[in-house]
Amino acid sequence: MTEEQSSLYDVLVVGGGNAALCAAMTAREAGARVLVLEASPKHFRGGNSRHTRNLRYMHESGNDFLTGPYPEEEFWDDLIRVTEGNTDEELARLTIRESNNVGEWMQDHGCRFQPAMRGTLHLSRTNAFFLGGGRALINSYYVTAEKLGVEILYNAEVDDLEIKDDLFVSALVKSEGLIQKIEAKAVVLASGGFQANLEWLQESWGDAAKNFIVRGSPYDTGRMLRVLLDNGAKQIGDPRQCHAVAIDARAPKFDGGIVTRLDCVSFGVVVNKEAQRFYDEGEDFWPKRYAIWGRLVAQQPDQIAYSIIDAKSIDLFMPSVFPPFEASSLNDLARQLELDPEALGQTIGDFNNGIRPGEFDPGELDNCQTQGLKPQKSHWARPIDTPPFYGYPLRPGITFTYLSVAVNKNAQVIMQTNRPAANIFAAGEIMSGNILGKGYMAGFGMTIGTVFGRIAGREAAGYVV
Repeated sequence: MTEEQSSLYDVLVVGGGNAALCAAMTAREAGARVLVLEASPKHFRGGNSRHTRNLRYMHESGNDFLTGPYPEEEFWDDLIRVTEGNTDEELARLTIRESNNVGEWMQDHGCRFQPAMRGTLHLSRTNAFFLGGGRALINSYYVTAEKLGVEILYNAEVDDLEIKDDLFVSALVKSEGLIQKIEAKAVVLASGGFQANLEWLQESWGDAAKNFIVRGSPYDTGRMLRVLLDNGAKQIGDPRQCHAVAIDARAPKFDGGIVTRLDCVSFGVVVNKEAQRFYDEGEDFWPKRYAIWGRLVAQQPDQIAYSIIDAKSIDLFMPSVFPPFEASSLNDLARQLELDPEALGQTIGDFNNGIRPGEFDPGELDNCQTQGLKPQKSHWARPIDTPPFYGYPLRPGITFTYLSVAVNKNAQVIMQTNRPAANIFAAGEIMSGNILGKGYMAGFGMTIGTVFGRIAGREAAGYVV
């Protein structure tokens, strides 16, 4: 490899997903000369954002694709509930407030929305769904960015950053067989977490990480996070905390995306390899609890679990990409799943006997629950007694990690001196740990990326223009 002559830009954006593009478009509209460096080939562009379906944002009234209002305090209460208070309130409330009617900005930049789909009605008021999914959103953003004059370089892997006296100077980029030094007056780091770096995951999770499946981009290796921390950026967040959901154990190791997620948990029981239940499957609405199930499965023997439902529930959730195991009896289902038939029968029998009748309503926190069981099931508890019976094998599917660089309200990276780096900004997963100390709720990663992408682009352009 050879080194090319340096190039100078106003704003350099490292990453090619939602946060990066929001930053790039915003900076360009403010008059900055902007270059986006996307590590992936063009056909894989967009990072985890291309696997998304929706975005959660604050709004005071419904519209053609949202069924009602979602005010600030309800949004805040939802966030506090899932994070259990592990959040920076200033930055979290900033995220919520800055998301107010952000759908309008998104539509102005190429996004198209649609009403909530079957199986997602718990989100029909709070979350806006992208027509065509995340890939369509990302493709539209790239078209808009290019029309605005944003320059884009694919297969551009940033290996290192030159930072002097807490100021960004240049990036060392591997592209097309060359090592290129690219200088810029400001940089926005929006290159994701480290979830695709299995060795880094093992530092925190040990051998259990070998059984994790990475739902998203294989390019999110955390290289820029590591470089920033090595250059004195302040670290925030627990390396074991992440957005991890229960996905089909038959999914590919990388890049299976959102279709590998299983949404059947609320309507049946989940058992480990010993055919024992281990958590309340009906604790709350699935969009507010689905992201805890990756961690729950990760804590089970061999990081494997099984969701068991019957014929009454098979049409209540989004269809799975892999067909379920199906049997006319629980014994036959147990054998297919390589579970002890007697143990599974005992678990299901105890569950059925513990149910207290109520009025089943999949759209509400109903009064169908168990009594005297540990763990209990708080809602949607119905006997598993109607054949055919169905089973799905579950593995932890990690979406993104929460170990992050600390930022302030201007998206500036905070250094270990507790002072912000004047021209180093961060957006998206690389800084999400400021707001998501633990837990997750559907569509909120896109909220963080959109809000802080726009802030980072605005502030970076303000620094240089």
